[in-house]
Amino acid sequence: MKTRPIRSGGLDRQLIVSTIALIAFGLAILYSAGQTDVVSAAYGVWKRQLVWLGIGSVAAIVAFRISPRILEWLAPGAYGFALFLLVLVLATGTGAGTAAGSKSWLSVAGVHLGQPAELAKLAVILMLARYLSGLRDPPGTLRELIVPSLIAGVPFFLVLQQPDLGSALVFIGILFAMLFWSGVRLSLLFLFVSPVVSLLLAFQTNAWGLWMIFLLVFLLVLRPYVFEGIVVFVVNAVMGAILIPVWQRLAPYQQNRLLIFLNPETDPTGAGYHSIQSKVAIGSGGWLGQGYLQGPQKRLAFLPEQHTDFIFPIVGEELGFVGVFVALMLFLALLLVLLRIARRAIDPFASLVAFGVLGLLFTHVFENVGMTVNLMPITGIPLPFFSYGGSFFLTSIIGIGLALRVAWDSRFAGYVDV
Repeated sequence: MKTRPIRSGGLDRQLIVSTIALIAFGLAILYSAGQTDVVSAAYGVWKRQLVWLGIGSVAAIVAFRISPRILEWLAPGAYGFALFLLVLVLATGTGAGTAAGSKSWLSVAGVHLGQPAELAKLAVILMLARYLSGLRDPPGTLRELIVPSLIAGVPFFLVLQQPDLGSALVFIGILFAMLFWSGVRLSLLFLFVSPVVSLLLAFQTNAWGLWMIFLLVFLLVLRPYVFEGIVVFVVNAVMGAILIPVWQRLAPYQQNRLLIFLNPETDPTGAGYHSIQSKVAIGSGGWLGQGYLQGPQKRLAFLPEQHTDFIFPIVGEELGFVGVFVALMLFLALLLVLLRIARRAIDPFASLVAFGVLGLLFTHVFENVGMTVNLMPITGIPLPFFSYGGSFFLTSIIGIGLALRVAWDSRFAGYVDV
């Protein structure tokens, strides 16, 4: 009896094709973003994005050539270096673009070198993969979630101080994705995230009260350790009580974004302008759109930051529902390929790295598309492979390179009889 590998080896073609399709689509929309009837910052950015594509391709090749074993060994160093850069940017950083008032960029002589938060996302993925893969069993209690929470929580709070709420939330998305993939029970993850739900519902007293009753019943049914159950309930109660102090600590623009999320019409020419113009652009596209390059909201530059945070409305305005559907299906295809790669990985570390990349990209897509249709607060976060910007584009393409290596190493993982 002989055996042969299920796969013939070589690079993962599905991952490459789906990535190239998204990059090509993104470049086409980025080119369109610069075709305006008035002076716009979007003009010509597609050419600079091509430069980043070249740099990113080299970076992806380098990432592909690094063995997961070496990555596992390098993870603590990469994580420590990322934290150092996040502390450094708080002391010396500058703002740019939509985040002109923040400290998110490292600069030398006025030249922006990059955003350390993007490097930190990959570093957190590697560090979480190293820690979780080294456990004999997946975390089964809230106490066992402390270490992975600190791994993601430290950069979360450092990035939040810049302030950059959008990027900070990505660390939470990565954490929950990797905890789930490591085998943590959904009920435990629910208890873990419950204080955040309590904080959000505290805006409405009745809703918060019903939530606390539901949480109490859930704890009685689930019957976790008595101490942990008490801690969860008390923390939820405290989160509801500290809403006002937390609200007061938010930057004014963050408060405005949350208020505008609830009702954009309260300030249609100010803080609500972005949300309203975004919805108008997407809604005007209908089924087939206004035509490529022909979107009126875009051409008159009514759509703010149309080459970065709000590039997705151009897809809806010019290509309509069909274009939006195609874009989302391409993202879905990429995420499903990453899921398959994570499932077939030959070891837990590699599997967690691939799923961490999936969690990173999914969080960005969910946040960006959600804010453009007013399903999420505006957090100023780029859309993978579409939005202009070197730091995040490099992060995304390096993540694809890491996933390609995981797929490459697992090509002989399964065998069938012949």
